[in-house]
Amino acid sequence: MKLIRFVCVMAVAGALLSGCSHQKSSTTGWNYNDPDWGGFEIADDEYHEQQVQPGLVFVEGGSFTMGRMSDDARFEWNNIAHTVTVSSFYMDETEVANRDYREYIYWMKRAYGEEYPERVRVAYPDTNAWRDKLAWREGFVDFYFQSPIYDDYPVVGVSWEQAMNYCKWRTDRVNERILVEAGVILLDLTDLSAATAFQTDVYLAGQYRGEVKKELENLDPSAGGEPRKVRVADGILSASYRLPTEAEWEYAALGLVGRTYDERIVEHRTYPWSGQSLRSPNSKYYGQFLANFKRSRGDAMGVAGNLNDGWDYTAPVKWYFPNDYGLYHMAGNVSEWCMDVYRKDANPTGGEDMNPFRGNVYQQALIIDDEVQINDTTGNITYVNVDDDLNRRNYRQADNINYLDGDYTSNIYNYETKDVISSWAAEDESDDERGAGEEEEGSAMLNNPDSVTNMMYHRESSKSKEVASLISNKVRVVKGGSWADRAYWMQAGTRRFYDQDKSTAWIGFRCAMDRLGSRTEK
Repeated sequence: MKLIRFVCVMAVAGALLSGCSHQKSSTTGWNYNDPDWGGFEIADDEYHEQQVQPGLVFVEGGSFTMGRMSDDARFEWNNIAHTVTVSSFYMDETEVANRDYREYIYWMKRAYGEEYPERVRVAYPDTNAWRDKLAWREGFVDFYFQSPIYDDYPVVGVSWEQAMNYCKWRTDRVNERILVEAGVILLDLTDLSAATAFQTDVYLAGQYRGEVKKELENLDPSAGGEPRKVRVADGILSASYRLPTEAEWEYAALGLVGRTYDERIVEHRTYPWSGQSLRSPNSKYYGQFLANFKRSRGDAMGVAGNLNDGWDYTAPVKWYFPNDYGLYHMAGNVSEWCMDVYRKDANPTGGEDMNPFRGNVYQQALIIDDEVQINDTTGNITYVNVDDDLNRRNYRQADNINYLDGDYTSNIYNYETKDVISSWAAEDESDDERGAGEEEEGSAMLNNPDSVTNMMYHRESSKSKEVASLISNKVRVVKGGSWADRAYWMQAGTRRFYDQDKSTAWIGFRCAMDRLGSRTEK
């Protein structure tokens, strides 16, 4: 009995000692999270796996054939089939609904309505996007966004720029909630303003001016016992919401996770469901349409007593069956914004086959006198393009939108005579007629990314100034068919574009988020 009692006492003592012990570095043997050993901190185990944030579902990545796998009815040849790999990521289960976007508008009014009402005005969707010169839609203009009847319908009339701002706002609200629940900051909405509104990048830069409840213990001995703010290395904060890339959107829409066998995709889908039919093969729902679209000219919903898809315009965001990833309306209802800048060739020669994306403009926070600069009128951090770095191999300039399609190597330009051939100079004009002034103007254009794009895609005459292309650095990829489209546009491989600062009644959006760490869901 004495031996047993002694063993038990030693076990308890050992447990107490182990509770006070510190995890050690496998490379130096120094203690982690110990101020006596320098105070290098590592996050708790609970933060070593990414937490799934509201509204998102996991999309396990992999390789797939991106592009059209059926006849190109419009003969655009803008998405030739090619194999790419998409990393695992998260995507909104549904399109962003009116209720979701009204929450955003409400918060913007609370934070900026009194001081900066223009920030609220530019966030509102354009309800006039419903109007058509030869159709009556004033009921949608007046009620679609505001009425609770349409709470669960997709928000429309939102430009690409507005959608990007919504993603940033959503990131900030999620991270604010995380810090409130962790007891780090106080949720004091009585004094909400542009200066005190929580913004993730502002907080991480040490410029947050809201109410702090309890900051974290600083284990750095040189800190003198002063607490510290949450850092990315703590693993508490969420990754950012954003728009999906074109490759991500198309990959998620196909839902091929349900059609693989032993590393083989047994069926390359045309739509988010199996087969080539637009109707359900399920005996319970046999013959019902699987998406909201226009069957033919003049037939948007069928006939009374036998409506085909049941909706003339938009439908609730969870109306039809989801695909194998659990994503609703990846075909029909509304088309959706993607992050990418549009180019006719989705896979240029030498293009990246891992997470392809066009639109990278690398930026960094403006720092003056070792302090991150905050815009006094918006409360946002001021970002500037990164300086050109000729010592790099992976990139040498901030703006890479034109790379391999619209840049120096792909524009129509005569490097020997320094003449811009495709821009304003008519083919029958001589060098003398063009003149030295136009030559200097052409050289200056090469230093402007937008101007270089013009040389690639716009053929202008000095006499008529006619522009033959709508493609520019300000147009973004739009994927998926809508209530206004025929079935052709519901194919995951089809693609088109729209100006990033314009909106329409047939384009909505959904958010995505990077998957950090493991590519499978544990």
